[in-house]
Amino acid sequence: MSEITGLIHNRFDSDNVVFTTTDQVINWGRKNSLWFMTFGLACCAIEMMATGASRYDTDRFGVMPRGTPRQSDLMIVAGTVTLKMATRIKRLYEQMAEPKYVISMGSCANNGGPYWRCGYHVLKGVDEVIPVDVYVPGCPPRPEALLQGIMKLQEKIQRDKVLRRKGETVGSLAGATLDGAKDGGR
Repeated sequence: MSEITGLIHNRFDSDNVVFTTTDQVINWGRKNSLWFMTFGLACCAIEMMATGASRYDTDRFGVMPRGTPRQSDLMIVAGTVTLKMATRIKRLYEQMAEPKYVISMGSCANNGGPYWRCGYHVLKGVDEVIPVDVYVPGCPPRPEALLQGIMKLQEKIQRDKVLRRKGETVGSLAGATLDGAKDGGR
């Protein structure tokens, strides 16, 4: 049998020794357990559903669909966002628990698509209403493109700093601080 070689193989005397940081462990759990809210608005929703089906299978990435914003930490906005729907998207986004992430899927969600010039009712990109983490281009984008967008989001989550120094802001809450840094730590 051939000897297994690797970066850390045979470098430690005892078995089961792992060196890591708490940030890496927490981020590993976050990136491999993304639950997305099923929120399809137009033809891109068909491709989003195909991504969750057996051929592409988002479950192997730990990405599961949920029907409620209170159980979701990822919103995939797939399709044309009208001005009437924009207020509903913002309300659903605000109901999601922290940390929350957004993937904008398709040309219509990214910048209004083919309707932005003549359509008075179309929002010129969902990023005018909520912050977007990853943009997936295409009209409609293929399931492979959405999977790549999910993997890019997982890379972004892995680089996140969970345990911050005292006084830094918390998530998307502008002005909020950890451990009462503004009031002298009382």
